[in-house]
Amino acid sequence: MPDSVAIVTGASQGIGRSTAIRLARDFPSVVLVARNRANLDDTAAQVRAAGAEPLVVDLDLARPSAARTVVDTTLERFGRIDALVNIAGAVPQIDVLDMTDEQWDAGLALKLHGARRLTVAAWPALMESKGSVVLMSGNSAISPRAATGAVATINAAIAALAKAFSDRGIMDGVQVNSVMPGAVMTGRRRSYLEHWAPAHDMTVDEAIANFPAKAEITRFGQPEEIAELMAFVVSPAARWMTGSVLRMDGGEIKSV
Repeated sequence: MPDSVAIVTGASQGIGRSTAIRLARDFPSVVLVARNRANLDDTAAQVRAAGAEPLVVDLDLARPSAARTVVDTTLERFGRIDALVNIAGAVPQIDVLDMTDEQWDAGLALKLHGARRLTVAAWPALMESKGSVVLMSGNSAISPRAATGAVATINAAIAALAKAFSDRGIMDGVQVNSVMPGAVMTGRRRSYLEHWAPAHDMTVDEAIANFPAKAEITRFGQPEEIAELMAFVVSPAARWMTGSVLRMDGGEIKSV
């Protein structure tokens, strides 16, 4: 895709970083969006090594003005947007009875409204390029638990939002899909296991070894595996796919 431009949010770590580096093989220019400048600079070096030109935009997508800044900065530098991959946002796993209003608001502001605003702001450019959008949800949207009540609620909202955008995209020529990863071994996942392990009389290494069997999955996923799925979804090979919800979870969800 000559001269094409991809925007990846949450590009400072985890799935976002792996996706940005993977897309550098397909897109000559990759815009990296997150809050941590030092981590973004590290991602940028890896994107450059993979053959693409990076553009770092360090800001907080929870701010209402941030989406417009990302789009304007991208268009000023590259003149187009061909793919938007919304990954930014993490919601703490806290019992649904214990989540405060502030924690709910923070999760909604970044993961849901950040993705919504950025997609809306980028939409005219995506219409022009007949581009692609991905919104990352998660398996908790399908199987909520007490400890993941907020995560599940926000992920379900993102999946519904992606469906709504995809319906509009049919009219406007913009492809929109959502991706639902399962248990992926990111830094956040390891931090969770560091709290989970002592409560189950395990070391962290034991938890990593035993958790997949307890969760009835084949193993933990790797960020690079989700990145490959993201790359396929925004590729020409997947162009007829729109409004789809794609799961990659090692067999976690048992329902049809």
